[in-house]
Amino acid sequence: MSRLQKVVLAIASTLLTFALVTGVLAYSAYRVGNWPLVERELTQPFLGVPLVLGFFAVALVLGLALTMLTSLVVRHNLRHTDTALDALLADQYDDTAFAPPATFMTSTNVAVVEKLRRLRDKLQTLQANIQTMADQPIIMGNQTKEEILQDERHRLARELHDSVSQQLFAATMMLSALNATAAKEDLPETLTKQIVTIEKVINEAQSEMRALLLHLRPINLEGKSLQAGIISLLNELKTKVQIKITADIAPLSLPSAIEDNLFRIVQELLSNTLRHAKATTIEVYLKQIGQTVLLKVVDNGVGFEQKTAQAAGSYGLQNISERTKSMGGSLHIVSFPRQGTSVEVRVPIVKETSEDD
Repeated sequence: MSRLQKVVLAIASTLLTFALVTGVLAYSAYRVGNWPLVERELTQPFLGVPLVLGFFAVALVLGLALTMLTSLVVRHNLRHTDTALDALLADQYDDTAFAPPATFMTSTNVAVVEKLRRLRDKLQTLQANIQTMADQPIIMGNQTKEEILQDERHRLARELHDSVSQQLFAATMMLSALNATAAKEDLPETLTKQIVTIEKVINEAQSEMRALLLHLRPINLEGKSLQAGIISLLNELKTKVQIKITADIAPLSLPSAIEDNLFRIVQELLSNTLRHAKATTIEVYLKQIGQTVLLKVVDNGVGFEQKTAQAAGSYGLQNISERTKSMGGSLHIVSFPRQGTSVEVRVPIVKETSEDD
């Protein structure tokens, strides 16, 4: 309630109370039939103040008290409504935020609370439908879309490992021999710089290949829990790249489609970090907060301009965004050049609800 509304309410309450008191006195005079007596009594001093002014002062105090009480009731009900709306925005659907307050409830507020509860139930039903659709396979011919993608990923990963990866390894061995020869002979500085440049290019190519092979891993968890799959992925990564990895992965039990999508998002984020971020540390967190699953990946890499990445249509970020939306979740990215990147994925844990239309 604004200050102007409070002032108007105070004035109205004061005038109403004064009119009520005056009306009672006028009615009494009418019943008694002695107006001069009433007039004389009203002008009699009480504590040095005419009695009629005392009546007005009492009316003013009562009006202010009524205004304060009304303001407290309105503020109490608005605070409860605001709490319920915040819970909806945060995907928190427990009954605590949507239960009507025990005091100061009007019929209007009861109706508002009931509408908020119905809105919550509809949102729960909608998110449950979205997650159910995400769990249904898309059939293409005799195979599902995921099976076709998985087979193709296996094929590409095998060919890259057997051809390009082996050639890069051979180039590394040849460069090591060349470095040994250069150390024994007095080569020109220009040639030495070229060898260093070649070594840098080969190392970057190997890092890129590791990221690609990580990206081409199986889409699903292949029978593992989400916690076990992510930990296994991080342990494998530690053996292949020189990067500090910190992880806190909680054991969660989620629908298989949600777990597969979250696992794939972790793969995508790690692959993007290895290929583009040039980071020395990665932090991965997975936990449940209330009725929401939080996945957070943070690196200390080069970062990027978010507007530029969105305008360029980054495939990796677009893929992560689509997977998040398919689970009825939300994606929040914070990144600045030379300050690293933080990616948060929040997915609501939807319980089956009965909807009354």
